Amino acid sequence: MKIKQITIYHLNMPLVHPFETSYGRETQRECLIIAAQTDNLTGWGECVVTDKPDYSSETISTAWHVLKDFLIPAVLNVHLPSIEDLVDTYQWIRGHYMAKASLQAAVWDLLAQVEGKSLASKLAEPYDEEPKDRVKVGVSIGIQPTIADTLTRIEDFLSQGFSRIKLKIKPGWDLELLSAVRDVFPDIPLMVDANSAYTLGDVRIIQQMDDFNLTMIEQPLAHDDIYLHSKLQELINTPICLDESIHTPDQAEWALEINACKIINIKPGRVGGLWESRLIHDLCETRGIPVWCGGMLETGIGRAANLALASLPNFTLPSDNGPTERYWTKDILDELFILNGDDSTITVPTQPGLGISVNLDRVDRFLVRKEKYQ
Repeated sequence: MKIKQITIYHLNMPLVHPFETSYGRETQRECLIIAAQTDNLTGWGECVVTDKPDYSSETISTAWHVLKDFLIPAVLNVHLPSIEDLVDTYQWIRGHYMAKASLQAAVWDLLAQVEGKSLASKLAEPYDEEPKDRVKVGVSIGIQPTIADTLTRIEDFLSQGFSRIKLKIKPGWDLELLSAVRDVFPDIPLMVDANSAYTLGDVRIIQQMDDFNLTMIEQPLAHDDIYLHSKLQELINTPICLDESIHTPDQAEWALEINACKIINIKPGRVGGLWESRLIHDLCETRGIPVWCGGMLETGIGRAANLALASLPNFTLPSDNGPTERYWTKDILDELFILNGDDSTITVPTQPGLGISVNLDRVDRFLVRKEKYQ
């Protein structure tokens, strides 16, 4: 297979609801979409960067630069029979995981289409069991204006059929919030995400979170830390889940070796692609560590890829990849991802590749700029 043309689309799409974390508040979502074309097929990938280097050091500008000047020239008109061959072409480039992941996703889509397989089936080839046909999902609730607003949002999502709630927290928006939530919803599966907002100096506050029967506390300490998380895990009963700290399979192994976490959140964009995601999945499975697929407010392109990934066997915890209507009034796909309220799942696409139809008229509606490379 040879890629003859690659197009980068820079989109800016309004969110249905503002989303606030310890990093800040988002009302719109910027991203890059990659279309990789052979003579007769198009593969799609999504680069989950934003316009600010907050969650990641990558931005729209840096990802465009790395794609345009390094990644795309490395793969155009090159014979690519496998993902391993693709990864070999850019292995020398350090970092820039989100840029790499977007191109890799488009190639996964193409390779699966060539073989007439769904992406989920293609990803599941090394395993004895078939991929799941439906993926259990939860919902992530950003920081709300008041605790009462948070309780209302939880009630609304539970009524829609979501079975797991994740709350964004930060110092000053934690124990009182959790106490109020558990008073009203004592038994729901509940987790919290700190997005690196705490330090070991906050250990007494974090220890009190043990009282709220949480599934996990996600990334409580610094975004680049593994060691101090191991110290914190010794001091609390609640499982720590690492997110921002894990960019490579090696880093995942280091974290497990020193017991820095009991769960890992796998986001393909953060770790460099679906290939690396599967390596981390396999590593964790051999260690008895559950994984789950986080979300980055993706369009339907990224959501379809995430659902395929989350269909693999060791993704045993609900993902953050909820239904289309949770994020977008109008997505850029013709298809909608719909919540199955009876069991809090979304159906994994089964058509070849990602199994999606990109609506180019809607892409144009949200378009900031685009460039073709051939």
